[in-house]
Amino acid sequence: MMVATFSSDPSLAAFGSSFTAITLAELGDKTFFIALILAVRHRARWVFIGSFAALTAVTLISLALGYGLRELLPQSLVPWLAAVLFLSFGIKLLIDAQGIAANAASEEKVEVEQAISTAMNRNAFNTPWAVVWEVFVLVFIAELGDRTQFTTIFMATAPVQVFSFGGLLTGTLLGHALVTWLAVGAGKWIGQWVNERLLYRLSGGLFLAFGLLALSQALN
Repeated sequence: MMVATFSSDPSLAAFGSSFTAITLAELGDKTFFIALILAVRHRARWVFIGSFAALTAVTLISLALGYGLRELLPQSLVPWLAAVLFLSFGIKLLIDAQGIAANAASEEKVEVEQAISTAMNRNAFNTPWAVVWEVFVLVFIAELGDRTQFTTIFMATAPVQVFSFGGLLTGTLLGHALVTWLAVGAGKWIGQWVNERLLYRLSGGLFLAFGLLALSQALN
């Protein structure tokens, strides 16, 4: 689909595009902050297992939806939908970046902290299974309807000659694993290191590039 020009190999194109898009989009996203904050309170490996399991589940659901849409939608319509989606995300991310003060907590981080506080008040247990389940539920719900889910869905609508299933699955999961590992590995200190404004701009620029490539294909 939109990034076929990156590589003639559908597996490499799918892997490179999905890994880059997911990694940039997830840094500073709600699921990133969920893993980061919970890793301060619980063992990192429990948080990683719960978070990555949830992200894997959402990824499989997204790929299934994308492949289903591929059969239902006319292929000529897919690039137009992808262009609208990616351009919208890109513009929104760039606008959001302008509104982030250098030393201010993002709206997503505040929402995550509130959600985690509520969950912690309900759950008095601190067993490995309880922590893994708590993280799984929080991340799964936060990821549904997120921009990374829509990105995965629309990448999956591309013909198999452009993006292979194996490449998409591997790139998406590796991107999620990397970001989750960064969050749980560095704990609360990574929050001071990550420049949210820069990440939003990089993500916005990437989505705009995807959108323009999709628009180019739609016009051709």
